[in-house]
Amino acid sequence: MEQYKEYHRHVWPEVTVRLGEVGITQMKIFLLGTRLFMYMETTDEFDMRKDFPRLTDDPKAREWNALMERFQQRAPEARPDEWWALMEPVFELQSTVVLPAE
Repeated sequence: MEQYKEYHRHVWPEVTVRLGEVGITQMKIFLLGTRLFMYMETTDEFDMRKDFPRLTDDPKAREWNALMERFQQRAPEARPDEWWALMEPVFELQSTVVLPAE
């Protein structure tokens, strides 16, 4: 996974542009052992099942995805048409409480 991390330190600019074009405004990928978890913030219009596959409409993004798939395995729980499987949200905190500084 060291090579995967190295690639992500230098993501191709065409890929980051394409992510924005499909409606992804923020993305983080976390790694624990060999398990990857992706967190995304998107535009209100973004539809994961419709828009995420549009990434590969771009040749460079398609090349990037093919390269990254060498380091990944589909989750056993994923649907046959999913590479990054959707997860059910079970908790969200949006706190407006601000504690005074000590």
